[in-house]
Order: sequence, then C-alpha cells, then structure tokens
Amino acid sequence: MKNTNNTFVLIMAGGVGSRFWPKSRNHFPKQFIDILGTGESLLQLTYQRFLKICPNENILILTNAVYADLVKEQLPAVLIDNVLLEPSRNNTAPCIAYATYKILQKNPDANIVVAPSDHLILKEDVFIEKINQALDFTAENDALLTLGISPTRPDTGYGYIEYEVSSSEYQVSSSEYQVSSSEYQESSNGIHKVNAFKEKPVLEKAQEYLNSGNYLWNAGIFIWKAENLQKAFEKYEVEIDTLFKLGNEFYNTPAEAQFILEKYPTSPDISIDYAILEKADNIYTIPADIGWSDLGTWASLHAIAQQDKHQNVCNSEHIHLHDTHDCMINLPKGKAAVIRGLENFIVVDDEQVLLIYPKSEEQEIKGVSKEMVSKFGNQYS
Repeated sequence: MKNTNNTFVLIMAGGVGSRFWPKSRNHFPKQFIDILGTGESLLQLTYQRFLKICPNENILILTNAVYADLVKEQLPAVLIDNVLLEPSRNNTAPCIAYATYKILQKNPDANIVVAPSDHLILKEDVFIEKINQALDFTAENDALLTLGISPTRPDTGYGYIEYEVSSSEYQVSSSEYQVSSSEYQESSNGIHKVNAFKEKPVLEKAQEYLNSGNYLWNAGIFIWKAENLQKAFEKYEVEIDTLFKLGNEFYNTPAEAQFILEKYPTSPDISIDYAILEKADNIYTIPADIGWSDLGTWASLHAIAQQDKHQNVCNSEHIHLHDTHDCMINLPKGKAAVIRGLENFIVVDDEQVLLIYPKSEEQEIKGVSKEMVSKFGNQYS
C-alpha cells in the first residue's frame, strides 16, 4: 500500500490555453482564470483537490517562468522550492523529467501523480478513489499508469487509449497482483494493460472506438514511481535522461535555478506521450467515470455550465437576451449587454478584444487569434 509521505503530485500549469482566446491570453492563461464562476481559478481548484491525496509540501507546480508571480499569488501555501519554473516551452517530457529527477534526490521511493491544472472533475470522490488505487498499484509494480476517461460520445477532440480486455498475458511483479488470467481483471479491480495510444480520430473512427468498449479518452493524468519513470527515460530518451541527471548535484540547492536556466532550453521539445508512453511496454490504465472535461473550448464549457431555458450560458446578470438560443456569453464584471437574434454563437468580451463567433466553428479560433497577433501585434496574444 502507498505511503502518503512518498506520494507527490506534479500539477502542470505552463500552458497558454489558446482555444479559450480572448479570455485566455499569454499573460493570463486559462488555468489562472475563474472560468467556472466559482470564485476560484482552475489551478486553485486542482490544487485543493490534490490536498486530499498528499500533504502540501509534496505538491509541485510546473509552470513557465513568466507565470511565477501568478502561481505564488494564487497558491501562497505552496513552498517556493516546489514552484518549478521552465525558462522555455519544451513540451511535457522535459518538465516532467526535471520534476521527477528533483524529487528522486529528495525521496528515492517517491510515487508521483502528474495532472493538468485546468481540467474539470465533477465526481471528486471517485477521482480520489481511482488515484489512490493507481498509487497502490504503481507502488508495488514496475508500471506506468494513465487514468483513462470512460467516453460518453464519439468525440474527435481527444486522443484515445486502447486497452487489453483479455488478461491472459499479464503477470505483474507484485504477489498481490500475480494472478491467473481468469482472475486478473477482478483481482486488480479493473487495471488493464494498454495496447496503444491513438491520435484524435475522425468521427467515423471515434464512433468505432466508442462501440468497441475498450477505448478511453486520454486525459493526460499519469501515475508512476519516480524510479520507474527514470528507467523509462534511460531506455527511451537518453538525451533527456543525460541532461537532467547532470542536475543531480544541484537539485534542492540554491544552484538549481541557475542549472535549469542554462540547461533546460537545450532539452528536446517532445511530449511525454511520444517520448515514453508510446514506446514503453509496461503501460497500464484504469477506466474512470469522474465527470471529466478538459474544458478545452468554449463549447465544452457551455456543455457543462448551467443553462437557461433557451440553452444560453452567461456569466452576467446585466444582460437582455431576445430570440437568442444555445449561446456562450462571457462578459467583464459589471458590463451589460443586449443581444438579439443569435443562435449557437460564442460572445466573449475581454475589454481589449470582442469575439463573436459561431460555436460550430470554434476550432478556427486558435488560428484567428494568431492572425490578430500577426496583423495587429502581440498585445492581442
């Protein structure tokens, strides 16, 4: 069973959230916004959720250096040494390696949860139960585990995890889980070997995945022992392993920041999925129905937020709607609006930028934001 003193959480908080433009901007991205109207940002909600998993001193925040002050302002209880600042954006593999190798210098038995900072989880009790189950498993096995989300629709916006239904080939190291093929699924309480990770599919393929019953959405939530992830880097990503092992003498000392400032930008730009998960043969998953949304788009927020009788979602009481249906409306505090004749639209006023866009075409917004920056300057990024 896990030791909570050995449990660490890495919260990934360095992204830009460009699909939530113009509310999410380079200087104040999605994870720092009270996007749900709860009075707390997504980062703050994520941090509070993980306090149920491990003590505050074992929670680390991985973010870009430009967001250091925002993290400290929103999470004042997090230890200064636990706010890890990336001097460059090199994707998820280098920052996870950095945090993992740093933790290993402090605790060789560390068991780590890696999670995004900007996701919604409605069924928190189930989530905590699944994470604890995963931690128990990875504490006793050489396994890299991902929490898979039970799909509810043929969504083309997510990557998928194909998992093994038959258990005839798995024998894992722990005697607790070393069971016959017929008993494996019941004894391991639904822990499955991963066959493959699939890229975002077209609709027909997504429907096929949904019908098959052994595909999950890839939510980017991972659980593993630090030593086992390091072994995976040693085997599959030698350049990353070599680079961050150079820091072993500096981690958790005053010299760490300078080492990272100098060496981190030289690391490969690669995701943890491509670097490790798609190569390793010890990947497992737990299917989970946790009321999850990545809140990746305005439409995804519209889908989970409270709607009025005309399926509109609005964050302001100072609004007059007429003949308006199925719209997502987000206004600055204290701003009033009168809207007539819109259907299936996104309306976002960020003071500096006003966006009025068909909800069905919102995948274009990321490109549109880049065009605005190109034409009119970085103040719109």
